[in-house]
Amino acid sequence: MSKQTLRLENNLYQYLLSVSIREPEALTKLRQETASHPRNVMQISPEQGQFMALLMQLIGAKKTLEIGVFTGYSSLVVALALPPEGKIVACDVSEEYTSIARSYWEQAGVAHKIDLRIAPAIATLDQLIAEGETDTFDFAFIDADKSSYDDYYERALKLVRPGGLIAIDNVLWSGQVADPQIQDNRTKKIRALNEKIHQDQRVTISMIPIGDGLTLARKKS
Repeated sequence: MSKQTLRLENNLYQYLLSVSIREPEALTKLRQETASHPRNVMQISPEQGQFMALLMQLIGAKKTLEIGVFTGYSSLVVALALPPEGKIVACDVSEEYTSIARSYWEQAGVAHKIDLRIAPAIATLDQLIAEGETDTFDFAFIDADKSSYDDYYERALKLVRPGGLIAIDNVLWSGQVADPQIQDNRTKKIRALNEKIHQDQRVTISMIPIGDGLTLARKKS
């Protein structure tokens, strides 16, 4: 037993993967390809992806929002978990990175579920709000530029339905959020959002030490 979360040394982490991960071939291949990418640290871990897939099934998600796509692992894992009529609106600014994502979405047979919008995410989110999409999404995943995290959160909160779920990645930021000596803009923005959500009575929350930290915020009815 333990009164706090275990620290996962490599041997324990490898054990966790060996007895828990059920990763479809397309996800494994995408993860392996992304591992050689210069910015591979931007990809979520397989255990986080599998956890998100389980969340989709638990909440019965059909319509989801992704803010930050990169090479597409998180969008692919969610798309595979959605029912045949499920849809993802995916926001990113990079044709280069998302071209890898498109390839794997096609290979996995889920490209028809994903509406990729290549534009600044705030502009896409504001457009969705203007088009009357408020309170229509079951789930939103925020994993883009950290300096805009609060803007993404506020817009996601409008777009997600009451009872819907927002997941915010990198909230532990490699431990930097807990170091008062670190005062760069991105760290300060994440730290500020963490503190804001902690007090935000519009949602019920849990911060989970998976990957680089994941906050789950359920929009109250």
